[in-house]
Amino acid sequence: MIAKSYEISKKPSFYFKYNLFLLYGENEGLKKEIKFLIAKNKQDAELLSFYENNIISDKEKFYNTIYSASLFTKEKIIIINGASDKIFNEIEEISEKFPVGVCMIIISNILDKKSKLRNFFEKEKQTLCVPCYLDNNRDLEIIARNELRKNNISLSQESVNLLIEKSNSDRNNLKNEIDKIKAFSMNNKNLEIDNIKSLINFSGEYKSDSFVNECLSGNVLEYKKILSELYENTLNQTFFFRIMSNKINRLLNIKKTEKKYNDLDGLLNALKPPIFWKEKPIVKKQLNIWKTSDLKNIISEINKAELLCKKNPQVSKIVFFNFFTRICKKASSYSL
Repeated sequence: MIAKSYEISKKPSFYFKYNLFLLYGENEGLKKEIKFLIAKNKQDAELLSFYENNIISDKEKFYNTIYSASLFTKEKIIIINGASDKIFNEIEEISEKFPVGVCMIIISNILDKKSKLRNFFEKEKQTLCVPCYLDNNRDLEIIARNELRKNNISLSQESVNLLIEKSNSDRNNLKNEIDKIKAFSMNNKNLEIDNIKSLINFSGEYKSDSFVNECLSGNVLEYKKILSELYENTLNQTFFFRIMSNKINRLLNIKKTEKKYNDLDGLLNALKPPIFWKEKPIVKKQLNIWKTSDLKNIISEINKAELLCKKNPQVSKIVFFNFFTRICKKASSYSL
C-alpha cells in the first residue's frame, strides 16, 4: 500500500497498525521524521539497526534477530539502512511469516518504478510504502513558520527565504538552523536579517552554490577558479548534486509560467517565494541558455552520475568533476 508522507502525520493511528514500512527517496529529513513517529508510537520497543551489507554477509544473524524473542521488551523495531533489490528475496520471505511484536522499517535511496522492493511494498496489503521526495519551497516555508510560531519568534519573509535557501531542500538542515535561532532568541524574539546571516554563517555566496551557478551559466573562467579550490578538498558530492537538481527544478518550474509574461524581468519579479535580487541576473541568464528539454536531460544525467559516484568511490571525484565540467562547457557554447 502507498501512503503519502503528510497523511502519516495527520492520521498516525491508522498507519501504525502496519509493521512493514518502506521509506524511499532523497529526503533524509523526512525519512528521519517518519522513523521517529513510528518509534514514538512503540515507546517500549527494543531498537535494532542493520545495513544491507550486514544482512548479505550474515543472513543467519539477521534472521535470528527477527525471530528470536527480545530479552528486554515485548516488541522490536528493526531498521534496515541503505536497502535495495539485493535483499528483496529476504524481505519477501520474512513478510510471508512475519513474527508478532516486530516492526521493520526499511530505508532506501531513490528506487525506480522497476524496483522489486518498491513494487512489492506498493502492492502488498500488509506493507506500507512511503515515497520521501525532496521538499519544495512551500513545504519548507510551512515547516519554518510552524517552528518559529511555536517559539514566538518573528522573522521577515527575507529571513525565512534565506533559511530555506540554506537548507538545500532538506527539512533536517532547516530545523538545525532554526534550532540555532531558537537558542539565540531567548531574550530577543524579533531578529533582523543580519542576525540571521550571522547565526547561519551566511557569507553571501557559498562556494558550493557559486560553483553550480557558474556551471549552469557557462562562466568557464569563474567555474575553473572555484573548481581549482574545491579539487584539493574532500567533497560531499551528494550535496552538490542536490544543489544542481534543486536549481534545475527551479528553472523548470519557472519555464512552465514563462508564456504568461511578456519578459523575464516581469516573470522573475512575480515569483513566489521571491528570488534574491543578487541572484536574479544569474537565473535570467540560465533561463536564456537552457531549453526545457535540456534541463530534463540534466536531471536524468544527475541521477546517473550520482549513482556512478556511489558505486565507484575510487574514481568518484573524476566522475563528479567531469560531469559538472561537461555541463559548464555546454552552457558556455549555448550562451555564445
